[in-house]
Amino acid sequence: MRAIWKGAVSFGLVSIGVKVYSATEEKDIRFHQVHREDGGRIRYKRTCSVCGEEVTYDDIAKGYDLGGGEMVILTDEDFADLPLSTSHAIDVLEFVPAEQVDPILYNKAYFLEPEGTATKPYVLLRDALTDSERVAIVKVALRQREQLATLRVREGVLLLNTMLWPDEIRQPDFGFLDEDLKVRPPELAMASSLIDSMAGEFEPDAFTDDYRAALQEVIDAKVEGREVVQPEEEEAAPAAAVDLMAALKASVERARAARGEAPSGGGAEPTPISSARSAKKTAAKKTAAKKAEPAKKATPAKKTAAKKTAAKKAEPAKKTTAKKTAAKKKTA
Repeated sequence: MRAIWKGAVSFGLVSIGVKVYSATEEKDIRFHQVHREDGGRIRYKRTCSVCGEEVTYDDIAKGYDLGGGEMVILTDEDFADLPLSTSHAIDVLEFVPAEQVDPILYNKAYFLEPEGTATKPYVLLRDALTDSERVAIVKVALRQREQLATLRVREGVLLLNTMLWPDEIRQPDFGFLDEDLKVRPPELAMASSLIDSMAGEFEPDAFTDDYRAALQEVIDAKVEGREVVQPEEEEAAPAAAVDLMAALKASVERARAARGEAPSGGGAEPTPISSARSAKKTAAKKTAAKKAEPAKKATPAKKTAAKKTAAKKAEPAKKTTAKKTAAKKKTA
């Protein structure tokens, strides 16, 4: 790494000489603009809009637009008179709990390395910050601009995080913030259940830039003169659900399945689709039972009526038989 700035951390009456290094780097694949026909690089010329002449860097100054066509021109001498141009101090202002610093304020990160004989006071400040569980709020002048920043410890090294000024943070102004939207307790409970089912420990190495990897594969294939293998298409994102509760239940089920967890109750947890099918089947069974119920009642009634009819028909026959028996006795 190459140091981009040298200065000193002012910690009370203690001065700690440090070198500043960029702690991060972008991994984006960069391209040049070229002529499609012959691959020639596209160059841009710096020309004056008034005289049309090409201008070198030595003839370029900074201008502040006042509006209405008026411009104030500032030269290098004007910037040289500013106190920050030669300031190489990181002034510690106060120490605060880290959770009090809103992450939206963070801008860029830099490593600090002790320089020369500053190793011992550097280690002293590092260990004191670690024990206090606080971060140092500092001011620093980088690239001719005063910036607010924090000092904290990361992997045994002091890390300088430059921050945006409070007036550089935009205020959200959206219409839905004025709407009186109510969330039902069951929906909130289901959303909390979904969060619990997707909870885990953050491991940055587990995530990769799939787009950059695919783009690099295309470039490598072009260089080697081979055909680019198209990656498998990912499952399309589901359409926006109308039933929020059903979507939450389905999401919980999918999250549990992805983690290899068995649904509660031992059996398969019903999804909105399976629940609807079960409801339809249950309703169909009840309807069929109601239709069949009168027929079942009618069957015993018919049998009883048939028995009574048979008994009535048989009764005269019994009386006739009795009369014939009596007549036979008399004759005897």
